[in-house]
Amino acid sequence: MHEIFLDELKKLNTQFMEMGVFVNDEIDHTTRAFVDHDKKIAQAIADDEEKIPQESLDIQKKALKLMALQQPVATDFRVVISILKATTDLERIGENAMSIAFETIRVKGNPRIPEVEEIISRMTHNVRHMLIQVLTAYVQDDEKMAREVASKDSVIDQDYVKARHLIIDGIENDPSAAVASSSYFVVTRLLERIGDHIVNIAMWVIYKTTGELNELSNPTESETI
Repeated sequence: MHEIFLDELKKLNTQFMEMGVFVNDEIDHTTRAFVDHDKKIAQAIADDEEKIPQESLDIQKKALKLMALQQPVATDFRVVISILKATTDLERIGENAMSIAFETIRVKGNPRIPEVEEIISRMTHNVRHMLIQVLTAYVQDDEKMAREVASKDSVIDQDYVKARHLIIDGIENDPSAAVASSSYFVVTRLLERIGDHIVNIAMWVIYKTTGELNELSNPTESETI
């Protein structure tokens, strides 16, 4: 019976990884469309907005069915809970990426603050790298890697603050660009939120491997489940 559970869990992990890779690509595609002001590509992405939620729902249904039918022991139960929680965060990352596509479609005019667009590109690169690393940590049960990924979120936060200052300076220099430039605020905020959700996934990796639930933004608070 336990072999059946492990086989089904392996399939579930594979589906989770595939969803993660797809979401990672979506982050790249949507931010590229935004920086390039390519509404056509953004619309094509937006037209497929149900794909990530549907995949998330499918994973969660299978995870719940696995728990109900196989009656996992405590350690296995923890593994299934972690994939349920991590999948929810992965879906939220996908929603944030999709919101960047919608923002590209919505924005009027072509605001150009090259320094901000450079930061957006850098934030995109960094969150994508973090996401791949945290997915790897999940599959390999690598607590150390998960903690390292979470620590990198400070770089995302720093870039977010830099971008906000540059956007404000740009609006002060050209008040007529305020409406168009507001999209920069939205996109940098969405990328910052993606970083936060990756930290959450790192938290579930640690829970999966150790049974310890940590708020990684506040390492003094933890509890063992």
